[in-house]
Amino acid sequence: MNLSSMIPELLSALPLTLGIMFVAMIAGFFLALIATVFRVRRIPVLSQLADLYVSYARSVPVVLQLFVAFYGMPLITDNFGFGDFFTANVAAMIGLSLYHGGYLSEVMRPAYLAVERGQHDATDSLGYSFRQKMLRVIGPQAVHFALPGYGNAIIYLIHNVALVMYIGAADVMATAHLIMERDYNQYQFGTYLVLAVLYSLLCGVAWLIIRFFEQRHAKYSSKSAARVKFTTSV
Repeated sequence: MNLSSMIPELLSALPLTLGIMFVAMIAGFFLALIATVFRVRRIPVLSQLADLYVSYARSVPVVLQLFVAFYGMPLITDNFGFGDFFTANVAAMIGLSLYHGGYLSEVMRPAYLAVERGQHDATDSLGYSFRQKMLRVIGPQAVHFALPGYGNAIIYLIHNVALVMYIGAADVMATAHLIMERDYNQYQFGTYLVLAVLYSLLCGVAWLIIRFFEQRHAKYSSKSAARVKFTTSV
């Protein structure tokens, strides 16, 4: 098999890679949002649990988190009759979601704290609820501060999807290794080069999307934050 015939086979595994990536991206975002709310509001017990979760996600190597999800979750699901549902692909989604959520929380929390204290005090004095304050005033400014770090988090997630092969998920990296083993490692350089191009394209698309939103939110920079006008309507 030559290199040109390998490419379609590699691309056939791309939907699974993208599926794992998008599930982890979405689930991780909501986990990060919940953890960040608990942490910035210092809700008793919940904030400590959120801190513990973030510490775990940031301290434990990603591949080890995948092993914990792959071998640990069946111990729970088997007791509820869902053992057959828990596959390597599901474990990859859960493990990467937990990792991405913890990492992203450390992007969201500093972005929230980076908004001028006066902005918080002004919304509190107007009687805004936490939800109204976030949606109308603090949130848009925090998004501006968070976007660069969020872009890095997405790129790291794309990189770490390649690790799911170690728990048996048949992503593009695992498919590449199967192809090379089948062909007695004849096309190692070419196969890895195709993978490098593929991951570079994925990261490039992610960077362009984040860059677009950075330009859209440029009006919420620190120079213009002081000009945000508050309304008394609630």
